[in-house]
Amino acid sequence: MPPTSNNDPAMKPVMTVAGSDCSSGAGLQADLKTFQHFGLHGLTAVTCIVSETAHTVRRIDPVDPSMVEDQIRLMLASFPLSVVKTGMLGSAEHVRRVAAVFRDHPEIKLVIDPVMVASTGTSLLEPEAVTAYNSELLPLAHVITPNLPEAETLLEKKIRSLTEMEAAARELSGAYGCAVLLKGGHLGEAACTDLLFENDNLHRYTSPRLNTPASHGTGCTLAAAVASGLALGKNLTDSIAIAKDYLNNCLGSSYSFLSPSGQTLHALNQGTFRV
Repeated sequence: MPPTSNNDPAMKPVMTVAGSDCSSGAGLQADLKTFQHFGLHGLTAVTCIVSETAHTVRRIDPVDPSMVEDQIRLMLASFPLSVVKTGMLGSAEHVRRVAAVFRDHPEIKLVIDPVMVASTGTSLLEPEAVTAYNSELLPLAHVITPNLPEAETLLEKKIRSLTEMEAAARELSGAYGCAVLLKGGHLGEAACTDLLFENDNLHRYTSPRLNTPASHGTGCTLAAAVASGLALGKNLTDSIAIAKDYLNNCLGSSYSFLSPSGQTLHALNQGTFRV
């Protein structure tokens, strides 16, 4: 069970560097819900403010990169952080600033979710930022968590099968010198298989495809849950297994709202699974 006392020394901090989703299905709001569920104290560095729902991204306002850097440096100086998760960064300058901070803190385990495209299809990353990711940030990662479209962007080639997924995970790990959790949900098969390539070992995490439209924020939630496991002292393979169980539980108990216009808005139900 998570700590309950306000003064409990067992309470551990974990941080997300991400965008703000006003519908609270994705972004730093989803991350904070996940951290809270695992009994962690969540910290944030806000990279951008996004006006969005599960169905539309209407506006993205970036936070000044120097402000993003200052938020991160202040939290690192103020809390005993061991794990930081990054999500939507947006621009090449944001990526460079974040990388500059963590080059000074190699002791931090970085869980990098290279957010590039929203589930609506809206681009969330400047083209120039991919270059900055490749050269500056991803080589600092403990683990990266791309989905197939993001991996295709990084590798500049298509991934159409589990066999090609395995090769892609190995290639990404070799390119950046880190573990790779490659998410296979976009393959469209009956079962969803994610692949972890770590230290020349390949691990498969397979779960049935759930019949739910509540997929907004799944990538954020999974990466935040992986970061939570690491912050609690678990190894990467166990952290991913816990994160997958947590996400599947969230998807299986998802809920929806009916908007004033009659549009159904879906969200993940985060908070019913315990380690």
